[in-house]
Amino acid sequence: MDASTLPPVPPGCRQRLTAHYGQVLDAWIDAAPELLTATAGRWSLTLKGYHDAGHASVLVTAVDRQGKHLLLKAWPDHDRYSRELRVLRLWHREKHDIVQAADNSRAVAALRAVGGVPGGAARPPHEEGLVAAEIQRAHEEGAHGQANVELPTLRNFIAEEVRPRIDRRLKLTEHRQRAERALFHTADLREESHRQTVLHADLYRENVPFTLDGQPVLLDPLPMTGDAAFDWAFWTIYYQVEGGTAYRLRRASRTSGIPVDDILPWCLLLSTDGLLYYEETGDPRLLQMMAVLDALLKIAATR
Repeated sequence: MDASTLPPVPPGCRQRLTAHYGQVLDAWIDAAPELLTATAGRWSLTLKGYHDAGHASVLVTAVDRQGKHLLLKAWPDHDRYSRELRVLRLWHREKHDIVQAADNSRAVAALRAVGGVPGGAARPPHEEGLVAAEIQRAHEEGAHGQANVELPTLRNFIAEEVRPRIDRRLKLTEHRQRAERALFHTADLREESHRQTVLHADLYRENVPFTLDGQPVLLDPLPMTGDAAFDWAFWTIYYQVEGGTAYRLRRASRTSGIPVDDILPWCLLLSTDGLLYYEETGDPRLLQMMAVLDALLKIAATR
């Protein structure tokens, strides 16, 4: 694809971006092809086509003059761009060198395509053990480097976003009893100062691609600073909502050294938040999240 012929942003991408940011983003989305082609020209990249994924950016596959496969990523939110790149550089400054180029004025970056293709290489057997080890490595890096990376805090995220939306949705839900049983176990939830680190906070499976040699790479964070137990709970719940919750909870505790009793309340908070969101939006994963929450409640009953 010649840079000058990059078509409009795919409808699915437009829909996700406007759902996330609102219709105010329409003008930016219309201008995104020109923004990306201009940046690609500046960096002598050949554009291949859109990678229609994600909810907070526009992605285009590209190749540089040496034939290296890249993802050209444009963010409408300059603050999110800045935070994401700071954390990627913190985690991958030696191991993977993810950030190949960045244009701060345009909020566009060229990222190495992990595994050579969008989504990464084939996932190896027992991938979750490898991912757990990579999360722990990132938390260790983050614990040492958090003072140099200015980020929002988990404390504010929970107080200003998570708790208010749970409270609002509780008034409308058909699952109030189940949700309140879960929230009972979060009443004394608190962060531990000795576990403060840089959090990924968006540990869905699609955000952890694999390299050709079978190594996981953490990408697309929604970074903040806070208790590492939050990330382990997010990974436990959302890495694969359709199964493996109890296994990941045990694996999270073994890998991190954080007691199950410290991770479990975060799991119950996040799964309640997910349940109410899936219900409100008509998401087909609602039944899966109900099963996750029920399984966690059974574990909590035995503690």
